Amino acid sequence: MTTRIAMLGAGSLGFTRRLVRDILSVPELADTTFAFHDINERNLDMVTRLIRRDIEASGLPATIEPSLERRRAVADADYVFSVIRQGGLDAFRTDIEIPLKYGVDQCVGDTLCAGGVMYAQRTIPALLDFCTDIREVAKPDVLFLNYSNPMAMNTWACNEYGGVRTVGLCHGVQGGHWQITRCIEHWAKREGLIGQDETLHRSEVDIVAAGINHQTWYVKAQWRGIDMIPKMLELFEGHPTYPQTEKVRIDVLRRFGYYSTESNGHLSEYLPWYRKRTEEISRWIDLSSWINGETGGYLRVCTEGRNWFETDFPNWMKEDPKPITAQDRSEEHGSYIIEALETGRVYRGHFNVPNDGVITNLPQGSVVEVPGYVDRNGINIPVVGDLPMACAATCAASIRVQEMGKEAAVHADTTLLKQAMLHDPLVGAVCDPEEVWQMTDEMLVEQARWLPQFAEEIPAARERLATAERDGTRVKTVTTEGAARLHTKTVEEMAADREAARSNAAAADKAGMTKTG
Repeated sequence: MTTRIAMLGAGSLGFTRRLVRDILSVPELADTTFAFHDINERNLDMVTRLIRRDIEASGLPATIEPSLERRRAVADADYVFSVIRQGGLDAFRTDIEIPLKYGVDQCVGDTLCAGGVMYAQRTIPALLDFCTDIREVAKPDVLFLNYSNPMAMNTWACNEYGGVRTVGLCHGVQGGHWQITRCIEHWAKREGLIGQDETLHRSEVDIVAAGINHQTWYVKAQWRGIDMIPKMLELFEGHPTYPQTEKVRIDVLRRFGYYSTESNGHLSEYLPWYRKRTEEISRWIDLSSWINGETGGYLRVCTEGRNWFETDFPNWMKEDPKPITAQDRSEEHGSYIIEALETGRVYRGHFNVPNDGVITNLPQGSVVEVPGYVDRNGINIPVVGDLPMACAATCAASIRVQEMGKEAAVHADTTLLKQAMLHDPLVGAVCDPEEVWQMTDEMLVEQARWLPQFAEEIPAARERLATAERDGTRVKTVTTEGAARLHTKTVEEMAADREAARSNAAAADKAGMTKTG
């Protein structure tokens, strides 16, 4: 029978097109039916037309069924993907700009910190609605594959409250794996262990990564039988570019002894040490790419990318369609999981799953990112054991914030939401408790239309803000662009370099992980 895959949030060009092309590069999946759903009819139509051209040009029997009705898309699905951004760029902008008024300078703001915690308040109720439809109308053994951030909180909520088997997917482990490979390659050439013209593939470097999403640690790395963990600091400090672009990650490596999966910009906003004083942020970031720490960097590229895609779409449709081939397949986990489950070919990846004794010194039931194997028997997760103590301590602090954020979203608990904010590592390093309380009220009020579960709480938040204003007790905020904010380009400015603009549009969906790193 034809495999049916529902894609919720299918108007996200980068992820949707990438995942469809990946899946259809598997011969046994060539006749897959894709059910696309999005609440934005225009985006859904553009992505559907673009991908249909790819399928037709490749001579494949796959079909696409676009629908604005989510339940119809989910009906009889074998697999469901979520790639939604709840609240879109309008909500995302407030995730960045309101905390900035209180001195909380974020690069990404979609996983932890003030932005990530509020993002969970918007996204978890939507995903739990998805889970209701999945339970009621999808296939009984359906698998929910979540790409939506904040990854850990969302995946935790779906497994605990949604009643649907949910696995969270991210390509951070692959990205860092490539960096380690490049460092080993550079070192090996210097040591005369490989030729100057030789290159290494990450498959030649065996790794084990474990932790929580965006705070996963490479606890094992081996090349040609050599344990590379004791050499990791030397490898990264000796690389020609990483000491400039990955300052936070290398400093954490220096102090912890282990390298983290996530980008410099991401990691800097999950820790209390690198972005707490505005005048010092520039020491730890690099502006050659947004992901290295730019203030609001991801918001900027997402805004530019969306504007450019809408402008450039007619040009995409005029170009010759790009055939779907196995050589073009990316390293995103989604297609490999489905291939393994449907064909029995074994796949090893790193997945976000509930901690059922997998990492023994992190809280049971929390969502951890760990190695797993997939075949016809399902997704099998081996026991990792204890993380190194510093890595575990950092993860545990974040997990407690995730737990409070998840519970606040599910139960519409304003106090718990504020406590999650208060305990967030970076927010707590920057703000005092009254600032946290006021900032959270302001975010609740500004995001009210995306927070239906807080409908009874938001009038009280609005009144608290108004009363403080009248009484002169309102916490003073600052007007700032942050430590390292760059200009968001207009469509006209982007048109000066169309290829760069198109590349940026793809990067805005963070779906660009290729087989060459």
